[in-house]
Amino acid sequence: MTQRPEFFPLGSLPPPEEGIIPKRMYAQVIRPERFGEPSTAFQEEIVDVPEIGPDEVLVAVMAAGVNYNNVWAALGYPIDVIAARNKKGEKELFHIGGSDASGVVYQTGSKVQNIKPGDQVVLHCGWWDADDPWVKSGKDPILAPSQQIWGYETNWGSFAQFTKVKAHQCLPRPTHLTWEESAAYMLVGATAYRMLHHWKPNVVQKDDVVLIWGGSGGLGSLAIQIVKAAGGIPVAVVSSDDKIDYCKNLGAEGVINRSQFNHWGALDTDINQPEVFMKWTKTAREFGKAIWEICGKGRNPKIVFEHPGESTIPTSMFVCETGGMVVICAGTTGYNATVDLRYLWMRQKRLQGSHFANEQNCKDFNDLLIQKKVAPCLSRVFSWKDTGNAHQMMRENKHPSGNMAILVGAPDNKNSDPSTC
Repeated sequence: MTQRPEFFPLGSLPPPEEGIIPKRMYAQVIRPERFGEPSTAFQEEIVDVPEIGPDEVLVAVMAAGVNYNNVWAALGYPIDVIAARNKKGEKELFHIGGSDASGVVYQTGSKVQNIKPGDQVVLHCGWWDADDPWVKSGKDPILAPSQQIWGYETNWGSFAQFTKVKAHQCLPRPTHLTWEESAAYMLVGATAYRMLHHWKPNVVQKDDVVLIWGGSGGLGSLAIQIVKAAGGIPVAVVSSDDKIDYCKNLGAEGVINRSQFNHWGALDTDINQPEVFMKWTKTAREFGKAIWEICGKGRNPKIVFEHPGESTIPTSMFVCETGGMVVICAGTTGYNATVDLRYLWMRQKRLQGSHFANEQNCKDFNDLLIQKKVAPCLSRVFSWKDTGNAHQMMRENKHPSGNMAILVGAPDNKNSDPSTC
């Protein structure tokens, strides 16, 4: 039997068909003693290659996407993800993050039948236990008690030469994309797809107006394209005029600069006073008129695509069409969301929470990429050594519009420009 090599340099793995797995690998590692700013929390180390279980797959990572969840992991706040796993019995005193990736399958567990070494895949971050009674009963697995986000709540994410995932996390890579483009879209894109297509009957349909907060961000840039692919009318909201053309180039029917309005923030009990209610309603109507100027008088959004939360929820609920839905996946401006209940019940509107996606949502979204109906909006590619710096840029809100990726095993092609959508 051939002895396993100790490790391979980055970018120099043997062909997967040879079945050679090194004992150790390079990884960008977070440890509790380094919790703090991402630029220093991430450090390159050589660690053991993880062993896979019967329903798991070992993937050689070519490129990894950058998401805010591993800014939180680096800070050790609001959750110490290492301590949380240690309480569940895991022994590793470190965290390898990364919840988006493209790569090549190198090893499969004994129960895996639909994937083989050599397959090129993109990975989604929905992790759950196939033996969870909830999952086995056929219920939506993203709601299962065992559900976690791979590369944040679980260890062995994509910032390493090899990552360990459940077989159901693997999807075919769109071969017209580069490795780095393939690594940048799944987390935000599948999240956006579920928000827009899952919550029946409030799903985007032809000619539906959809208001999209943060249209130039990673989430919003894909939401615009998903709405457009369904025949809907995306209206983007941004924070500055320099982001308007970017959103229009993605397919936005129009773009609203929210800095031109000043009524943002949570409501308080003063809204029950007639004079306060009238004043706030007048300013919210001005925002609604901006939507009408784009789509036509009386054309209110059937769906409001939310993630700012505290500062925008009152307005989102106000401008949403009767019987429409405000769907939210985050609270980037705060979690104390308030609504004027009169608009919620009298107009029979829906406020729906949404968290990542299930297997079908991920497949359906990935098919849009394969069919070239949606582009990944990759705006910047970082080298392996800049993993911490990429997350620091995101923490400081200095990252560009769209999505970012980090090269792991893929070559650094300095002559190729990222996709601009």
